[in-house]
Amino acid sequence: MFIRICVFLLLVSIARATLASPPPGFEPLVQGRDLTGWWGLGTEDPRRWMALSEEQLAAKKAASLEDINAHWRIEGDELINDGHGLFLTTDKHYADFELLLQYKTVELADSGIYLRACPQVQIWDSREAGGKWNIGADKGSGGLWNNSPGTAGKDPIVLADKPFGQWNDVRVRMIGEHVSVWLNDLLVVDHARMENYFDRSKPVPSAGPIQLQTHGGEIRWRNLFIRELSPAEANRVLWSRLDPKTHTVFNGRDFDGWQGATEGYEIVDHALRCKPGSGGTLFTTDEYADFKASFEFKLPAGGNNGLAIRYPGQGDPAYAGMCELQVLDSEDPRYANLDPRQYHASVYAQAPAHRGYLREPGEWNFQQVTVRGSRITVELNGTRILDQDITEITDFLHGEDKHTGRNRTSGYFGFAGHADPVEFRSIRIQRLD
Repeated sequence: MFIRICVFLLLVSIARATLASPPPGFEPLVQGRDLTGWWGLGTEDPRRWMALSEEQLAAKKAASLEDINAHWRIEGDELINDGHGLFLTTDKHYADFELLLQYKTVELADSGIYLRACPQVQIWDSREAGGKWNIGADKGSGGLWNNSPGTAGKDPIVLADKPFGQWNDVRVRMIGEHVSVWLNDLLVVDHARMENYFDRSKPVPSAGPIQLQTHGGEIRWRNLFIRELSPAEANRVLWSRLDPKTHTVFNGRDFDGWQGATEGYEIVDHALRCKPGSGGTLFTTDEYADFKASFEFKLPAGGNNGLAIRYPGQGDPAYAGMCELQVLDSEDPRYANLDPRQYHASVYAQAPAHRGYLREPGEWNFQQVTVRGSRITVELNGTRILDQDITEITDFLHGEDKHTGRNRTSGYFGFAGHADPVEFRSIRIQRLD
């Protein structure tokens, strides 16, 4: 009897090891014993199918299920693909998330994990006999293989694949366009920008599905769990990547280190807030040439403000300074008909930023602005939405002659209030010169 009990407990232990419950905060991607919550999609530009009407998209999903059922199946706790057919795709879209899964594949196969419908975290046969050393398989799995050659993340930092027949553990964290990958507990991609395979001039979508790729050989998956990251948690990770050389320019208590429209702003809960119905340009007492500014901001519905870049201390920062970078609740209906150069993070009246990466009004956004010479780069919530050399701009909303300060090489950093209670906090600047 004692031996039978020990064998039973051993079998229970093995079962728990292979069919794990979601870790705290995670939810399973496979619900029960069928593929409810999934559909089939190949390598398709998400801009196209996301633009379909609700009825058209429902029809596309329904039509894909015949292929999915022909090539995907569940056996016990394993999700199995025969190496052919459409990629298994979640109905749900994810913005910032942490993904856990295990996979086991066969010789000569390769596969991958698409993030927000974009390829991909690569899964290789990393042996020389696999025949793909010439395209990077010798470096192992886990890299962002569709990134451009030589860019961070394309090749994994270390070779971490387990031998065939063993399960590989994968952890993926995606914040904005930045991806980190751990393979078998080793960091193989460290907060690298994931390029948009479908249009490298644009960032990856702000949200999209997870896809499990099929590619020429059986692959088995299990223990697929995901955790959506809150804006606060995403911001903490982004702050953790900050260069230690940055320094705080707002102490959260008073206007020490600031000048200009101090009467137009107030300090609430350690944040600078433009007074409703007031404003003006509040700017630093120090001047900056090349710099990186990092901060959080929160917009009320329809909120409008701006960043004064290399401001001379007087005049309209959009024209007297190098430029004004717009701070705006771009998706508010009242702004539906603005010129593209007037939406959030645009070089106001000069160059448009990519839209669709702001959080909802009332949420704290994390933004970094880098100014080097005549080039301005803006990263919003982990996604690069502007990268512009302003000397290359030839078309101006209000005429080039109005921008008298656009060639300035130094000046103050500040906020151009427009009567809305937009808030800024944790303001830090790193000199780059």
